[in-house]
Amino acid sequence: MSADLKGLILSGGAGTRLRPITHTSAKQLVPVANKPVLFYGIEALVEAGITEIGIIIAPATGDEIRHTAGDGSAFGARITYIEQAEPLGLAHAMLTAADFLADSPFVMYLGDNLLRDGIVDLVEAFRSQEPDALILLTPVDDPSSYGVAELDGERVVRLIEKPEDPPSDLALVGVYMFAPSIHQAAREIEPSPRGELEITDAIQKLIDGGSKVSAHRVKGWWKDTGRLEDMLEANRLVLEDLESSIDGELIDSEVDGRVVIAPGARLERTVVRGPAVIDADADLRDAYIGPYTSIGRGVRVNNSEIEHSIVLANSSISDLGSRMERSLLGRDVTITGGADRPRALQFLVGDHAEITMP
Repeated sequence: MSADLKGLILSGGAGTRLRPITHTSAKQLVPVANKPVLFYGIEALVEAGITEIGIIIAPATGDEIRHTAGDGSAFGARITYIEQAEPLGLAHAMLTAADFLADSPFVMYLGDNLLRDGIVDLVEAFRSQEPDALILLTPVDDPSSYGVAELDGERVVRLIEKPEDPPSDLALVGVYMFAPSIHQAAREIEPSPRGELEITDAIQKLIDGGSKVSAHRVKGWWKDTGRLEDMLEANRLVLEDLESSIDGELIDSEVDGRVVIAPGARLERTVVRGPAVIDADADLRDAYIGPYTSIGRGVRVNNSEIEHSIVLANSSISDLGSRMERSLLGRDVTITGGADRPRALQFLVGDHAEITMP
């Protein structure tokens, strides 16, 4: 391919499955292991040598994404923001970015997806084989929730979006690689029954026209972080690869396993069992932090136990007396315990909430 590849990250969805967190923040900015999900996609593109990146944003959350990701210089990239007025499908988002993409081949990356092994090898295969499209596939337990591929050997013969009767268990991972011919294919399709221009229909148009569409199966893990359980699982998977780094202050505290404690964090009479990450300026006292937990910047935990959870910046948890498990707390949340409590607590709490248990 003679033209340099560009990157297109789709970050405009409403995130309805992660409400109430996404009432006040873009779903792509919810952190996994204390890093916004969106940043993993940007870094994957840059690692593959793609530094000219467009990000599709929605009117409601675009300013927050602009502010958080900036101009791209922090990643070694240059970011162009492209507003999609309404979420009318992935193919519609792609067409919205037509001026930015021009005649370049490109990688389209869904901003709430995580790929453990990145896309370096896939980009190299795309460059060398020069198909009109390269799609990523992985087996899933519930294919009717995804775009699904039907193969004849390794040849893609049909793609169906969220089929009631799936022809296979091979779901499309949210990363696609396209030659410029995809634009015309997208212009020729009609909205689906749900009113969206589906990228699966555009790729099917390429297939029906005799274009070369290749498929690669993802070997490492892949997560679509659109739901609470997916966020927690992605957090677990990322923390599994954690390398320990203890830079905060420990006072009569115990740390076991792979743990990152950022500079400025303070732990007093606290036990941390890794893998876990504790961000800067967190203050933990008389606490237990269990495996697969991410504690955000400035979080306060006092006389409480937390495990397999994500706690966002500047939240406060005190006197729970029962272990909080498999929970996601937004920013500036306050939870205060009381006398009579169950053995375990589970929360999905949006930003700025206050919960008191008498």
